[in-house]
Amino acid sequence: MGLARLVANVYMSVNREMETDMLALFQTIDLALNLYTWVLIASAIFSWLYAFNVINSSNQFVNSVGSFLYAVTEPALRPIRRILPDLGGIDISPVILLLLIFFIRSLMWNSIVPLFLR
Repeated sequence: MGLARLVANVYMSVNREMETDMLALFQTIDLALNLYTWVLIASAIFSWLYAFNVINSSNQFVNSVGSFLYAVTEPALRPIRRILPDLGGIDISPVILLLLIFFIRSLMWNSIVPLFLR
């Protein structure tokens, strides 16, 4: 009887630790997706400001911020742009990517996480 209780306690402890680790992993993924959402929004706003000459494009700081935002967002936006039809100067690829990120976050919290936290 004592051995069975010990085995059950060890199993419950390991199971709780694994649940905590999985929850931490999902929270980290969610945080990364949330941060990327804000980077996408910043990139879209920056591109509008740049296109309408609101910001000084010859400023080195502005140029480095723009280069960073482009380098971070372009690898995810490029495949979406290849699939979308030409809309004549309107780029909705950030909106599509934001919708995809929101879908992934919702799917993760409503379908995948509950499977691991039973």
